[in-house]
Amino acid sequence: MAARIYSPSRTAMQSGSAKTGHWVLEFEPETPRTIDPLMGYTSSRDMRRQVRLTFETKEEAVAYARRNGIAFRLEEAKPPKRRQISYAENFRYDRKVPWTH
Repeated sequence: MAARIYSPSRTAMQSGSAKTGHWVLEFEPETPRTIDPLMGYTSSRDMRRQVRLTFETKEEAVAYARRNGIAFRLEEAKPPKRRQISYAENFRYDRKVPWTH
């Protein structure tokens, strides 16, 4: 019964940082998913796969796992890489790549 604690990154549809910054505790799957031969659905007999706990801070998630005797793997959050670029960059005379449409 191992779990992983991580901070989810923003989705591809987000430009800001809303709905980020919280920490999630998810259990790792114990059994692989199986494919139903008739309908082709994937299913699993592992009910812990449905449990997803959210916490405000990393310390709360770690304390919960230790208090309940859950073995966990902590994945640190990586800071987002922001590329600073201005609109004037489009019209520089010394561009390395020519500007085209």
